[in-house]
Amino acid sequence: MGTETDGSVRVLGIEGTAWAASAALYDAGTETVEIETEAYLPDSGGIHPREAAEHMAEQIPAVVERILDRAGETADSDPPVDCVAFSRGPGLGPCLRLAGTSARALAQRLDVPLVGVNHMVAHLEIGRHLSGFTSPVCLNASGANAHILGYRNGRYRVLGETMDTGVGNAIDKFTRHVGWSHPGGPKVEAAAKDGQYVEFPYVVKGMDFSFSGIMSAAKQEFDAGTPVEDICCGLQETIFAMLTEVSERALALTGSDELVLGGGVGQNDRLQSMLTSMCEQRGASFFAPENRFLRDNAGMIAVLGAKMYEAGDTVSIADSAVDSDFRPDEVPVTWRESETAVGRKTDDLVQGAESQVRFEGNRVVKRRHERAYRHPELDERLRRERTRTEARLTSQARRAGVPTPVVRDIDTADAELTLQYVGDEDLRDTLTEQRVRAVARHLATLHEAGVVHGDPTTRNVRVDGDTTFLIDFGLGYYSDDPEDYAMDLHVLGQSLTGTDDDADRLREVAIDSYRDVGDGNVVITLREIEGRGRYQS
Repeated sequence: MGTETDGSVRVLGIEGTAWAASAALYDAGTETVEIETEAYLPDSGGIHPREAAEHMAEQIPAVVERILDRAGETADSDPPVDCVAFSRGPGLGPCLRLAGTSARALAQRLDVPLVGVNHMVAHLEIGRHLSGFTSPVCLNASGANAHILGYRNGRYRVLGETMDTGVGNAIDKFTRHVGWSHPGGPKVEAAAKDGQYVEFPYVVKGMDFSFSGIMSAAKQEFDAGTPVEDICCGLQETIFAMLTEVSERALALTGSDELVLGGGVGQNDRLQSMLTSMCEQRGASFFAPENRFLRDNAGMIAVLGAKMYEAGDTVSIADSAVDSDFRPDEVPVTWRESETAVGRKTDDLVQGAESQVRFEGNRVVKRRHERAYRHPELDERLRRERTRTEARLTSQARRAGVPTPVVRDIDTADAELTLQYVGDEDLRDTLTEQRVRAVARHLATLHEAGVVHGDPTTRNVRVDGDTTFLIDFGLGYYSDDPEDYAMDLHVLGQSLTGTDDDADRLREVAIDSYRDVGDGNVVITLREIEGRGRYQS
């Protein structure tokens, strides 16, 4: 195990965000984690908050006492632990309050400090701790959540997220329609092994993604008589390919070559195999914790609690209120040094999220290589569609007055484009306020022409002196919906978060510049999008 906790600190952790009434003992000296969990399994449907709270009220005291007994048996001091850590959120309010009450009572009883842990950050940190990675990107895939986190400037930043519902909850909506009991994920995984691939909508916008259309299509397929095994196969191949693609995009944006997986859906073998394949193909390292640390558990709460305790990051009883909407990017990361991953690039070859780019004089040859993690039918479809879309919209944007490369040649069979060489650097490597303003103006011009870029990250802007060029329109499309235009600004803002320490200021610069020349309703819609907190429970 990798570790940053020296000495022999011992922590009792308590988890109670939704279904898992869990307690754990972590001993940093021996690097051991003992976990006791009592799971709430509803008779039908999904998780019922009242029943889940009743389960917590009954089972948390029991698991805590069992772990406390073990702590007493192995302790050489009194009290047997140095602190009590608990999950403050996000989660179901009634469950969180019961877990918090138990933690406060125990800390007072033992007269030890209290540590409040963000549940989603704990999913990331247990992977970082066990892997020994330095600064990984994390894919969190759980019932109520689905997002990509990366570290920058003392916080974990949300680089991408679901636009509607968590991945596990999305799958459960389909399995409830079929009539299967909760949880649905393992049942879908088992059925998919005997199924044939069925095509479903594939929705990725930058590093954001959506599951609602997929679930509606899956229900329609079931009602139309398509074998449920085939539907399950198509669901897995589509949903997990989307999660893998946005993970690769996050690696490309941040320059990191380390990926960790968190969350209960991460127990799925097919998802793990896709992430492994993607990382192998791009020369990155991937780590998935063992299953007991992927599903909700108090072990990860105790391990992160130890790091926070040693950093002096404790809370008083009076300041320990739970927060059902506790965002991971609200947490000051006090327990690790600030560092930024460095991108990897050679003079004549750049590895992007899905493609490799060769520089040949005044030309650029871009090829979307096969992604081994995707189902062959899905992979061929996406590579050809995105190559055609990039060629068409790059030219359309240029005609609208947006600086873009000239398309020299297109080969859809090999998913290859030849383009004019533009710019000497990515915007990521040469961020200035003036250039961010220019990008926002370009987006406003693009939207006026009815075109959505789809992926305007700092990697997809090239800079040549005072000129900024938009490139890589592969995720673009035509639209007259202000929400689609606002999503372009949202993606730009997320990429600034992942690449610059002064991202908040630069995001406001982009918004002001867009407002000056674009539709003000788009900015209003953007504020609504940013206020949704879609990745929360």
